[in-house]
Amino acid sequence: MRAMVFDEFGVRPEVRTVSDPAPPPDGAVVRVSATGLCRSDWHGWRGHDPDISPPHVPGHEFAGVVEAVGAGVTGWRPGARVTAPFVCACGRCPACLAGDQQVCERQTQPGFTHWGSFAEYVVVRDADVNLVGLPDGIDFGAAAALGCRFATSFRAVVQQGRVAAGEWVAVLGCGGVGLSAVMIAAAAGARVVAVDVAPAALDLARAVGAAEVVSAAGLAGPDEVAAAVRDRTGGGAHLSLDALGSVDTCVASIAGLRRRGRHVQVGLLPPALGRPAVPMELVIAYELAVLGSHGMAAHAYPGLLGLITAGRLRPADLVTGTLGLAEAPAALAAMDGPTPPGVRLVDPAG
Repeated sequence: MRAMVFDEFGVRPEVRTVSDPAPPPDGAVVRVSATGLCRSDWHGWRGHDPDISPPHVPGHEFAGVVEAVGAGVTGWRPGARVTAPFVCACGRCPACLAGDQQVCERQTQPGFTHWGSFAEYVVVRDADVNLVGLPDGIDFGAAAALGCRFATSFRAVVQQGRVAAGEWVAVLGCGGVGLSAVMIAAAAGARVVAVDVAPAALDLARAVGAAEVVSAAGLAGPDEVAAAVRDRTGGGAHLSLDALGSVDTCVASIAGLRRRGRHVQVGLLPPALGRPAVPMELVIAYELAVLGSHGMAAHAYPGLLGLITAGRLRPADLVTGTLGLAEAPAALAAMDGPTPPGVRLVDPAG
């Protein structure tokens, strides 16, 4: 198969022919129809994930068709249209048995613990636990975003963040995760203030439901960003999400909350990039809740898929471009700097 491979961290990958994968006894091979280009892939390529050992194929949010299954798989057969969460659970550990597969103790992650979806085929382990069937009304491009960014945002806003109609929700960082959070919070009846440095990202945030936008480009650090959020929301957000993952956006998200507000950390904060000095004095004085959110379990997807098929959520609206596999190495390397707004997909056949 054709795949995008990097041999060293931080060195531009190349597209080459590698061996086709075989399904493990409990797993499946999925022929990839679309896969998302996500900042998490950039973190992996840069060496921020300890599970990765080059040579490596990145890619973790995908949709496609089951090509083959292992002998132990009972619920799936070739030809099924599927996606999978980026956290693939074992289904047997205490966290899984409690229904919390997104924090599985023995999780695997395509594109991290094993080769991923910037390829014509990808392996999904523990397929009976992790594959998610796609309704006919959801195309592969929209479904590819569900494996990471859209599903992650859905759980972060709805389940971890406990969004309520009429609340103010601040979203810091309007990449794929942030724009998904804007759309989901607005659909829930919240008023959203979106924060980013890029005018095009803020324009897209307005288009998918933001009531207010804040340009952080001219603001001096997280304190000024937080002050702008408090000003636009009449005293602070009820719920705030750091959808980028940086020291400044984490601090600004917490500092922009009103009393008894909830912060949800969605963007990755690898230790290699520095740990934020969380303003714990505000957490204590305002009784703030500081929460993490790490994907969404496969068993929770039907509710999300129902909202999409009903037209209440429209992940396809966030897709702003599709690249061929040959274009993906340069696009991944370009994530060192500013990137185009929205969700970009990779077509492994291109």
